Amino acid sequence: MKLIVCINHVPDTTAKINIGNDAKSIDRTGVTYIINPYDEFAVEECLRWKEKHSGEVVAVSLGGDTHKETLRKALAMGADKAVLLKDDAPRDSYSVARALADFIKKQSPDAVFFGKQSIDSDDAAVGLMVAEMLGWPSASVAVKIELTGDHATATCEIEGGHETIALKLPAVFTAQKGLNEPRYPSLKGIMTSKNKPIEEESPAPPQNKSEVVAMKRPAAKNAGKIVGTDVSAVPELVRLLHEEAKVI
Repeated sequence: MKLIVCINHVPDTTAKINIGNDAKSIDRTGVTYIINPYDEFAVEECLRWKEKHSGEVVAVSLGGDTHKETLRKALAMGADKAVLLKDDAPRDSYSVARALADFIKKQSPDAVFFGKQSIDSDDAAVGLMVAEMLGWPSASVAVKIELTGDHATATCEIEGGHETIALKLPAVFTAQKGLNEPRYPSLKGIMTSKNKPIEEESPAPPQNKSEVVAMKRPAAKNAGKIVGTDVSAVPELVRLLHEEAKVI
């Protein structure tokens, strides 16, 4: 069984993000990057499938040389192979999906895994775009997947509940928190990953369908107002909520 897991290199959730001088991208100075947290669930699920059914796990990422750090995290967890689709050009979700789909098509895997979304752009679009481009069935926001032969049953989160989807492989899955508990890389895995080669390929130039026109911070919140300290302030509070805040 051949499994491909697509991972992204994203700013740490604790990093302070500033807008760059071009007002169209972030200032990367001093920003620590990590593997996208949702992608860790995708890597772990691939490793569990491999352990149960045997096969190969290939981690792939699209970006510059800095993405190798994240690919090595996947190798340290237990992935067999890592591939960097090397390209520093700005890409929207469509162009990212197009490059990944072109790569995946050549590999002929049994299944492809993504995290449900990347925490930088947060659009949750790439995995499902790839499935559409490949013409494969997909299950998004999966919290449980059971495999029987070349068929899978996925339990997926939907608003207010869950739904169960039956798919025939090859298929695309996007992983949600709760699908599994990602393992910590062992010391042996970390040391071994440092010596594993990371293959590089050059994807086709981006074919963006959208562009970032400008980035700006949200407007600062207005200062709070104290209208009183006891029950006598209630009428004035109600008046302000009605006339100024206009929430009642």
